[in-house]
Formats: sequence, structure tokens, C-alpha cells
Amino acid sequence: MYSWSYTFVPNNLRNMKVLKFGGTSVGSVKNMENVKNIINDGSKKIVVLSAMSGTTNTLVAIAKNVLEKEPNEAVDKINKLHEHYFVTIDELLKDVELNVKTKAYASEIFNFLLNSTYKDYSQELENKILAQGELLSTFMFNTYLNQEGISAALLPALDFMRINSAKDPDLFYIKEKFKTVIDAAPEANIYITQGFICLDEKGAVSNLQRGGSDYTATIIGAVIKAEEVQIWTDIDGMHNNDPRYVEKTHPISNLSFDEAAELAYFGAKILHPQTVLPVREDGIPVRLKNTMAPEALGTLISAETSENGIKAIAAKDNITAIKIKSGRMLQAHGFLKKVFEVFETYETSIDMITTSEVAVSLTIDDDRNLDKIVSDLEEFATIEVDKSQTIICLVGHSIVNHESTFKLFKILQDVKIRMISYGGSRNNISLLINSNDKLTTLNKLNDYLFELVTL
Repeated sequence: MYSWSYTFVPNNLRNMKVLKFGGTSVGSVKNMENVKNIINDGSKKIVVLSAMSGTTNTLVAIAKNVLEKEPNEAVDKINKLHEHYFVTIDELLKDVELNVKTKAYASEIFNFLLNSTYKDYSQELENKILAQGELLSTFMFNTYLNQEGISAALLPALDFMRINSAKDPDLFYIKEKFKTVIDAAPEANIYITQGFICLDEKGAVSNLQRGGSDYTATIIGAVIKAEEVQIWTDIDGMHNNDPRYVEKTHPISNLSFDEAAELAYFGAKILHPQTVLPVREDGIPVRLKNTMAPEALGTLISAETSENGIKAIAAKDNITAIKIKSGRMLQAHGFLKKVFEVFETYETSIDMITTSEVAVSLTIDDDRNLDKIVSDLEEFATIEVDKSQTIICLVGHSIVNHESTFKLFKILQDVKIRMISYGGSRNNISLLINSNDKLTTLNKLNDYLFELVTL
């Protein structure tokens, strides 16, 4: 277990805020102007940017073309992306010198991508390809701020952000290198850096996985003991249900670190699952805001807990359920140990688990090694596998003890529940259902739990 506590904070960074803006927030010139207006308030801050919306998906597709040895398809995608960026640069940068400078930088990146299409695929090459989106967005936006007369400087994330062999942030390295990078940077009111991208333990380009820009922001926030970390997206805070599938949802004004972590892990797309980990030890608040409606209050995540009871519902898709049945399980010493060792061997995490006298049912969200796992388990048990499952997670402070939680079980008469996890956490109750029942379940729970219908 690592600790985020650290005493060193550069004098020029004390009491600063860290603001992260997602891909949609920098996805157009108009949106970049919105971001400029939000951050240009005269206070010093660090701004973490994602790639422009759509860019990472295109880069993933290019990497897949490289893997499948389809250079022509990759080149076509690269050329279209190149053209899109040049159009954006022309609209964003009217200063001729800065325009030419930015196009030259972009051309270097697209030449790298073109050269990559004829190379042999490797994970390292894919990681380099995926990193180009953040490099482009930060260079463009920093140049734009300079054009507008705003004091801004780039802090290259690859000069200080690193993960270790366990894919966790290398804290000592990050803290020491960040100090070096910030000391070497020009004095500025706004420091721009890349989210998502980092180095691995060998110094090769890697990343913090999709949504990792949130994680970058809170790592930096922990390093500088930020006053606050703000995550700016295209929605006005964490909603009490998924607004993509459910009508009449509303943003939650306050969440505790524990509640936010549960929601993020179990499918709330607005946050990377590990976002709150770096800042919770020091109680650094995280505020979720909407770039398109900056006046909206958003959601404040902090150490404080507000009212008890169910606050929000999230859904996690692409779940596989595995039932492990053995007549020898009853009172068999070491049975569960054997089961867990199989999943440990293949580095596969378990989300939910229930047990009975003769069977264990559990779920995983990573099925890359499913065949091997099943093969090993079949050496001592009978295995049943159900794919296309969804975990519905209900979150709130001390919900397992709350008097209104009984409303949850109204859903049992309408939807077939495969598993229930109750009591593993005081703040979380999880249901496993068939993914075909997801929309029905989310909407019925919304009605039952938030009293949109009379019970």
C-alpha cells in the first residue's frame, strides 16, 4: 500500500488549483475559447488536457490497422485526421507565425504516424501512437493562449509522469521530476500539461488507460497539495442515474470520496475509477463541472458525508458471470483459496462474489484469459459461464442500514436478478442482471428509489 502524503510543495505552486478538461471541452475552436475564458481569471493554475474528442478513437483504429497489417487503411485515417487538424489550426490561430509553427509541429506528429504504419506492431508502438492526441491538443492550446496574450507554459507530462511495474503511479519519481520540470519552466500563470500519457517503469511511453486524464489531474493535485482539483466535462456533475439511458436524472451536489470511488468503479463514465485515490488522504476536494455551463454548481467530492440513503445508480457492462460448483465444497478447507489462486495466476480481478454450500458465483470484467481460467477451474469443479451481464450499483452513505433501502427490492418482481452483493460495503449494493434488462432496470430503479412513482 502506497501513501500519497508528501511534504514538499514548490513555493510557486502553493494553494493552486488543478483543472482538467476532457476531449469534448477541447473538441472545437468554440469549446477551446470557452476553456480559455474559464481558466483566464488571473490566478495561477495547472491545466490538464485530454486529446480533442474523436482523436483517441481514431488513433486506436490506426493502431489496429498496424496490428492487422493494413497500411493503406491507416494512411487514409491519418491523412483525414491531418486535414482536420490543419483546418482547426487555421480557425484557432490567426497569428501567421504561430500558425506556421503549430502546423510544423503537427506535421511532425503525422509524419511519425505515417512512418508507424509500415512498422511491426508492438504494444510500445501502439502506446506511442495513442500519445499523439494529447501532445497535439496541448501544443495547440498553449500556443492559442500565447496568441491571446495569456501567460502560459507547457509542462511535458512524459518528463515527470511514470507508472511502475504494477501499473501504479511511481510516486517518488513523479514528485522529484515534477519539481525539476516546474523549476525549469518559464514563469507563467497557467501551466498546461497532458493527461493520460506517461512512461512505464522501463522509460517507454505508456498511459493511464482510457479516462486517465482525470487520474493525471488528481496525481498532480496530490503532488502540489492543490486547493482543489476540478474535472471539467460536458455534463453538469455526477448524476443520480445514467442520463444516457434514463430521463429525469439530476446532478448530485455532494459526494464523499468513498461514494464517488464506488460510482466510478461501477460504471459512472464521468470519472476514471482511480480518480479520488491520490487526493483522499489529504482531503483535497474534487469538483465536477460542465465546460458548456460553467455557472452550474456541479458535484463536490470531499471527505464530508451528507445525508444517508441511496444517492446514485451506475451500471457496468461487459460482465462475465462464472458459477463454480463442487460437491466437495461443503466445509472443504482451502476451496476458496484454490479458486482465488486461479484468478491471481491470470491477473484477473473479481467484481462480485456470492457463496453457498456447494457453489461460488463471481463476476469479472476482463475476459481475455477466460478460457484458461475455466480450464484451470474445471480441474476441481463444474463451471457455468454467462456472458453479456451488467452490474447495477446503488451507492450512498450507509445505505445497507437505511430505512428506505427496502424500496430497492421492489425491482425483484420485475427483473430477473442473477446475483446480489449486499453488505460487502456499507455504501454499495450491487445487482447482476442480463444486459438485455439494463434499460428496464435502470428506469424502474429510478422510479422506485427516487419516488417518481408511488409504491
